[in-house]
Amino acid sequence: MKIFKRSFSILGIIFLLIPGILKAQTTEGRSLSNATLPQLVEYALRNQPKMKQALIDEEIGEREINSALSGWLPQVSANANFNHNLKQAVSPLTMGGETTYITMGTKNSSGLTIQADQQLLNAGLIQASKSAKFYREQYDLNTENRSINTIVEVSKAYYDILTSQEQLQIIVENIARLEKQFQDAKAQFDVGLVDKTDYQRAQISLSNSKADKKRTEEILKYKYAFLKSLIGYEPTKDLTLSFDGQEMERNVLLDTTEVLNYQNRVEYRQLLTSKQLQEINTNYNKLQFMPSLSGFINYGWAYNHDQFSELYKQSFPSSVVGLRLSIPIFSGTKRIQEIKKSQLLEERIELDIEDTKNLINSQYELAMASYKANLNDWKVANQNVKLSEEVYNTIKLQYDEGIKTYLDLMTSETALRTAQLNYLNTLYSLLSSKLDVQQALGTVSLNQ
Repeated sequence: MKIFKRSFSILGIIFLLIPGILKAQTTEGRSLSNATLPQLVEYALRNQPKMKQALIDEEIGEREINSALSGWLPQVSANANFNHNLKQAVSPLTMGGETTYITMGTKNSSGLTIQADQQLLNAGLIQASKSAKFYREQYDLNTENRSINTIVEVSKAYYDILTSQEQLQIIVENIARLEKQFQDAKAQFDVGLVDKTDYQRAQISLSNSKADKKRTEEILKYKYAFLKSLIGYEPTKDLTLSFDGQEMERNVLLDTTEVLNYQNRVEYRQLLTSKQLQEINTNYNKLQFMPSLSGFINYGWAYNHDQFSELYKQSFPSSVVGLRLSIPIFSGTKRIQEIKKSQLLEERIELDIEDTKNLINSQYELAMASYKANLNDWKVANQNVKLSEEVYNTIKLQYDEGIKTYLDLMTSETALRTAQLNYLNTLYSLLSSKLDVQQALGTVSLNQ
């Protein structure tokens, strides 16, 4: 079947998915448990409604191609008729100056004819034969484009959940620290070492962190629901993910020296295919000046009798074989206008190609600029986390010894949490911008 004839890029994607498929503990129709990114993408490529539609579109296209090419095969038809003459025709016959009126035919007549037609020269069928491979390529490219978009969308959703999960873990750790600080401040107040403002500040910070935890948990529910919709997963089924934060950090780097090649972009190749199809259409309009030629053969049986009961007792067979030539002579200026129109459409597609190249270049420049900026932000955020941890640990020791105030401790704790969350946000932005660069380059693969 045509749906199994993938282009080279799709084959590459499938080969990249094989390890994930072999490791998967679940199959279609069962819940995904501890799913990795490759397993999610593989599931999406099989189950996402848009992917299924793309594959169906391929098969529909193949049927349309076969339907158009079927005109080259013999076209066999059968025709039958029955006539009862309510009033038979009369014809005059003059002989020797006398006219005699003769009744023609019989009251009942019937016939059966079987005919086969074979096209030998036909402009429309020539066009269908030349354009078939380009239409197949067009359907393949549409599926490839949908596959690339699916990989990018699922990957970004996965990274987004990863970031939110890590944020939730940071908030949980922060709550644990704040609870201890609250208990310590309360104990110091109870023995009269500090006033009540310390533990009240701790109580406020603790309440805010618990509210952040609740908000993050609720948003995570939506993000899981969104991921399910992306991969074509039933909303009522459980979905758990497997995360490897260190692996994600190792995969953030990208070769920024790779040269942009327009041929790698599906959108560019789609336009090239459209241009080739339009050129074939122009040639088709030129072929409209060409005559069409077809052959035919038929065989028929004729039945005639005045009595219906005797009509089919005797037949009078006949057969004809021949050629049919049709020469277009003048049809106004329609064919000339269609040729000019098709040539203008070719020029329009050329301009689309030029515009798409400019758009691809601008997308690449924007994606690369965002990636480089996010890479720098990520490095700075990583350093800030380390510094914030050192500052917090130092001030915590000083606070325990009574050197620093509780306000200093809260300020350092807030700075640490902010640095940790900023780091996660920059990590997600960096991974997303890396995907954008790869999509702009046309080099999207499973191993992001």
